[in-house]
Amino acid sequence: MSASHSIPVIAYGPLSSYLEAQLQARFTVHQVPVDADPASLPEEVREARALIPFGAVGASAAIMDALPKLEIIGLFSVGYDKVDIEHARAKGIRVSNTPDVLTDDVADLAVGLLYATVRNIAANDRMVRSGAWARGERPQLSGSVTGRRIGILGLGRIGRAIARRLEPVAGEIAYHSRRAVMDAPYRYVPDAMTLARECDAVIVATSGGPEARGLVDAAMLDALGPQGVLVNISRGSVIDEDALVAALTERRIGGAGLDVFVNEPHVPEALFAMDHVVLQPHQGSATENTRKAMADLVLANLDAWVAGEPLVTPVI
Repeated sequence: MSASHSIPVIAYGPLSSYLEAQLQARFTVHQVPVDADPASLPEEVREARALIPFGAVGASAAIMDALPKLEIIGLFSVGYDKVDIEHARAKGIRVSNTPDVLTDDVADLAVGLLYATVRNIAANDRMVRSGAWARGERPQLSGSVTGRRIGILGLGRIGRAIARRLEPVAGEIAYHSRRAVMDAPYRYVPDAMTLARECDAVIVATSGGPEARGLVDAAMLDALGPQGVLVNISRGSVIDEDALVAALTERRIGGAGLDVFVNEPHVPEALFAMDHVVLQPHQGSATENTRKAMADLVLANLDAWVAGEPLVTPVI
């Protein structure tokens, strides 16, 4: 259905150009910078009834309180750890997200980061481009992905998609989640520390949020060991970033492939010179097809809200 163009909404954070154009066609859209002071929003912006944030921006209690007519937060992401869910619930604000449509692309990137890290792909690319190979420098021999014991931390939609992609090459796939997944054909490990100790690589695919903050800590990195590889396509906050930088600097783990960071887009500069680290600028869902599908799901939720119908993918 077509929403009333008179309904004011807020675009909050880096949305896709397609989503922004579709919002403009349906609503009266106010662009609010992510660093704006919620208490200083103009009166016309405070009239907004919907907030459409990028997942890494989310919605704080302060932005909700600054919008007295807010009815819905339509996230342009699957993750909602940056949304104060309890505050939204208390204020009767509905929240939707975009699950499922990004699963395959995020899983593809996770596997790509594993291969890139283990096989030194980024470091070897830099060697060729710099002319070092032509000058006689020889690349170091890499490890192998085939035959590795691979641990998945969080066997949700994305974790299972990662595991399926690695089944043909892994020596074993094990996983840790808050509880065992009844139909999963992989070995369940009851705690994250044991998962790290018993695997050669750990891929972090758990959801974010306060309960997962710092789950991958210094002790878990030491359990992974000097030959172990860590891949994170979840949330930067799941890893103790200072502990990770220290472990990589001291070669207490073998390498890391990272798509997410604690203070995005700011990345610890110590990582930049490390050839055993592969860095990505939060690109898990960043394909044309997936970002359009995510945008369409945001719009479907907003259309359902306007029509007074149940949300398509409600969080609350």
